[in-house]
Amino acid sequence: MTGSSTLSDEMLALGRSAKGAARTMREASTDTKNKALRAAAAAIRARANEIAAANAKDMSTATGLTPALRDRLMLDTKRIEAMAKGVEDVAQLPDPVGRELARWTMPNGLDIARIATPIGVIAMIYESRPNVTADAAALALKAGNVTILRGGSEAAHSIAAIHAAMTQGLRAAGLPDAAISLVPTTDRAAVGLMLSGLEGTIDLIIPRGGKQLTSRVMAEARVPVLAHLEGVCHVYVHEKANLATARDIVLNSKMRRTGVCGAAETLLLDRNIVSSHGIPILKDLAEAGCEIRGDDAIRATFPKALRATESDWSTEFLDAIISVKTVDDVDDAVRHIERYGSHHTESIVTSDQKVAEYFLAVLDSAIVLWNASTQFADGAEFGMGAEIGIGTGKLHARGPVGVEQLTTFKYVVRGTGQVRP
Repeated sequence: MTGSSTLSDEMLALGRSAKGAARTMREASTDTKNKALRAAAAAIRARANEIAAANAKDMSTATGLTPALRDRLMLDTKRIEAMAKGVEDVAQLPDPVGRELARWTMPNGLDIARIATPIGVIAMIYESRPNVTADAAALALKAGNVTILRGGSEAAHSIAAIHAAMTQGLRAAGLPDAAISLVPTTDRAAVGLMLSGLEGTIDLIIPRGGKQLTSRVMAEARVPVLAHLEGVCHVYVHEKANLATARDIVLNSKMRRTGVCGAAETLLLDRNIVSSHGIPILKDLAEAGCEIRGDDAIRATFPKALRATESDWSTEFLDAIISVKTVDDVDDAVRHIERYGSHHTESIVTSDQKVAEYFLAVLDSAIVLWNASTQFADGAEFGMGAEIGIGTGKLHARGPVGVEQLTTFKYVVRGTGQVRP
């Protein structure tokens, strides 16, 4: 694409094609959607070498990325198979469209039902994660939606190869190619045009990327946005935590994959267990290659720790770095999370059920866990097949966004000739 007018015209044409495909998708049967998904999964497997070669091109030109961001970008044989399996898993989920959410009869005899329906055209703007192409397209398709995908330039070759496999699935089921549309340019101006809504053809925008991208989308979008700003996730080790359990959970929460939004960024430790629990936990992290930034009490007990700054408490590192703070009790931990957190995912490690239930009840985060790793903040781990992101807002969808969260609803009213007096 060359020239702003040409880009604008082509993006508008893309939006109109997507809007036209939305009616076909609303009417698509469960069997048709599942056929497309299974064919797409088969195509991903058949094109695995092609996808891997495309990813190798992206990896070779991806300069200036942290190890965690390179890990997000990388697709190996295991991840390509997991991507195909995820699409198959979505096919096996119940169809969310047409669900009767509620039904009642009024005194005048009107029968009223609230029925789940597709949202329509969903624009996905994402960075660094080529697997989002398959996850987002599959979930949206199952929910009867059309997707317009705009991935990051660093993953352009990978995204195009995955998109080709998803399109192959559409064709096998007789669905229009425009049901999964790919913006064929890395021009940043395309994002601005999408945020404008493409003359009303986009119904919802979902950004999935860094804070800069998401903040821009939320500030400039003229259509509804479903987003999470960032994952400043916490693990709180209570004084009654089992030490072995705490060590396992903290290490996994931080180091399993440091570049995912569910990775723990801050560790909170009850002050009176810093020596008994804190030292072993911090040693585990340090030996795994994690940089530790602590408050004065942590640094006094664990001298290898660097001094934490005020900004560290609210930073999503997405790297092998963790901030560590001592707290007086569960209320102190909750106050810290409420002040510095992003309402994403928080975990408490304790054997005290009363304290755990209090923590789970009082925190207003999208996901709260008891004695489990924050890395379970994932749609697949919730039995959703995959996810399109983790919502941290309070309207429409929170936590992993799966097929049910990609529907809206309408009221279906059946009468027998009633008129309003």
